[in-house]
Formats: sequence, structure tokens, C-alpha cells
Amino acid sequence: MRIRSFAPADRRDVIALWEACGLLRPWNDPERDIDRKLARDPELLLVGVDEGGAIVGSVMAGYDGHRGWINFLAVTPTRRGGGHGRALVEEAERRLVALGCPKVQLQVRIDNADAVGFYEALGYERADVIDLGKRLIADAPAT
Repeated sequence: MRIRSFAPADRRDVIALWEACGLLRPWNDPERDIDRKLARDPELLLVGVDEGGAIVGSVMAGYDGHRGWINFLAVTPTRRGGGHGRALVEEAERRLVALGCPKVQLQVRIDNADAVGFYEALGYERADVIDLGKRLIADAPAT
């Protein structure tokens, strides 16, 4: 797998990958998520492509000047276990470090034990925090 920055032609395939991996939620529009990322540090939206050029993975990272974040890590279900997820996370971390990012965090749904185990194997530790959120812009998918 080769990792590169997202290109506009990747949009449909990346959204299909996120859907196949169960990452989409009805209150988040993936088109808008991509547009927002491309407007702000687009080099941190990465895709993994196979030998034929098909997208088999993605990760979206961000850095706010205090800490980095990893979102939307996805690997085609039939390609899991081959090191693709690890490679995508490591490339996101490498790019964050190049920006001066001292720490990276991520969120995992509480019932996703496989993802928790994956990240723990990469050295991520559980944090004793409560995640709070507030919707500022309604973001239902466009029809």
C-alpha cells in the first residue's frame, strides 16, 4: 500500500470506504467533513492505495497548536490485519510531528473493543477524561 494525500477524485471512494467501515453517522455529512478538512490542512487527509490504485485505507488528522487528533481511520474490511492501519496511523503521526505536534489523541466508540485493542497495540493509552461535545452547525447530510 502506498500512502498519499487525498485528491479530489478520491471523494466517492473515501466516503464508500467510511461507509463500509461503519464510520458514518446520520448527524455528520461526510461531504462536508471532507470539504472542511480540505479548507484546513488538506495534507492531513491521507489515503492508502493498492498496486492498482484502488483506495484501501484512509485517515484524517488535525493539529490545533496544542494537540493533534486522529479521525476516520479506515481500512477495507477484507484488507485488515495486513499492517495498513498501522502504516496510516504512523504516517499521520509523522506529519503531525513535522508540524511540531507534541501529543496526539483520538476517540473510539465505547463498544468498539477491536479498535481499542488496535490503538493500544500502537502505544495509545486510555485517558481518564469525559468527552463532551456541542453541535455548533447542524450537519445533516444533503439530499
